[in-house]
Amino acid sequence: MRTPFARILGLLTGGLVVFCAFVLWPSMAVALPSYARQTGLPCSSCHMGFPELTPTGRAFKLNGYVWPGGQSKLPPLAVMLQPSFTHTATGQPGGAAPHFGANDNFALQQASLFYGGAIDSDIGLGAFSQLTYDSASHRLGWDNTDIRMAHATTLGDKSIIYGLTLNNNPTVQDVWNTLPAWRFPYVSSSLAPGPAAATMLEGGQAQQVLGLGGYTFWNNLVYAELSGYRSLSKRTQTLLGVDTGGENDINGFAPYWRVAIEPSWGNSTLEFGTFGMAASLYPQRITSNGTDGLTDVGVDAQYQFIGERDGISLHASWIHESQNWSASQPLGLTANAHDGLDSFNAKVSYLYRQTVGGSLGYFNIRGSSDPGLYGAGAVGGSANGSPNSNGWIAELDYMPFNNGGPSFWPWLNAKFSLQYVAYNKFNGGRTNYDGFGRNASDNNTLFLIAWAAF
Repeated sequence: MRTPFARILGLLTGGLVVFCAFVLWPSMAVALPSYARQTGLPCSSCHMGFPELTPTGRAFKLNGYVWPGGQSKLPPLAVMLQPSFTHTATGQPGGAAPHFGANDNFALQQASLFYGGAIDSDIGLGAFSQLTYDSASHRLGWDNTDIRMAHATTLGDKSIIYGLTLNNNPTVQDVWNTLPAWRFPYVSSSLAPGPAAATMLEGGQAQQVLGLGGYTFWNNLVYAELSGYRSLSKRTQTLLGVDTGGENDINGFAPYWRVAIEPSWGNSTLEFGTFGMAASLYPQRITSNGTDGLTDVGVDAQYQFIGERDGISLHASWIHESQNWSASQPLGLTANAHDGLDSFNAKVSYLYRQTVGGSLGYFNIRGSSDPGLYGAGAVGGSANGSPNSNGWIAELDYMPFNNGGPSFWPWLNAKFSLQYVAYNKFNGGRTNYDGFGRNASDNNTLFLIAWAAF
């Protein structure tokens, strides 16, 4: 039997072969990182270790993805592959997912096709849109999508950007890396156990909705946005490749708001802000018992220092969710009529010459005990009905082409990451948290992943 280390070596070797094959394969010539081609800038101009955005990257997004500057005539398409290896401290009985083993799993975590760039530069119309195949769920479907129309001008003697965003995941339109769609860890294993609880903004409506909003960024200092989201029909979601099992349907529109201030000085920027969303939901699309009410309110902060050699960033966010289960409780989906949930995330990162970096993150999920909402079950359940989970995430990254790809393929980019997740508490307990003898530390995860973007 091959040891985990031999399997890791095999993963890295196989990933390198796949990487080289796609670089040299002529039929993939149109699938390159489109933003770099369009602007003529290296990835490090817009990203501090992608996908974290720099001030230039935030401005590019706010201006509608339409900045010119490059000489390439290729269409704005890109391909990303993510081969990965997952090892948990203790295997998962029955397999980590259908067609996968209990432990030490290799997978193509994701394979994505992107449209990224200008649609009509004259009117400031551009897009970020992603089609993804997920090997864990064996599902192909639409992924994060943000279509913008923006205009930059002056108001008095101050600059102002204003625009519209049409997107399918609340917070995917945000330009700071503190909100759920883009926060650390930027990728996690889909074959490792994760906490049972998450707030609505932490992916609860991702790809299931369509939202339209307006935003403005005044004097490179004050950002404000107001958007509204509506659920897509079950048929539309099925056509788009979305898993429609057990989801909640928004009654009418759900408002989303965001306000942030970003002072800057020298090579530093500091952001602090607030955000939130309120939704009236039909649980599991059942309309006979009325609606539940969920309200998320959050605060966040981000500091970035980007020097010629060193890059430092600190992120923190906290979300409180008020949960009114007036429809779910009579249906037996929750034990309580009202619950609350809090989610805190923080991380610090260091990046050397935009090439080698490390990050340390902390997460803490706390909320009301509700055995109807957080039921018992092997691995993913909670014996005491508690959602409480917390732990640490450490990550090392190597990005050989962040300052520009090789001469024969200058738009090439790649990221190789080693990540370890350590749980202090999982679904309400440290030991025997699921009632089947599993401990929180059994879910500690070693995750290796290679990102290859063409």
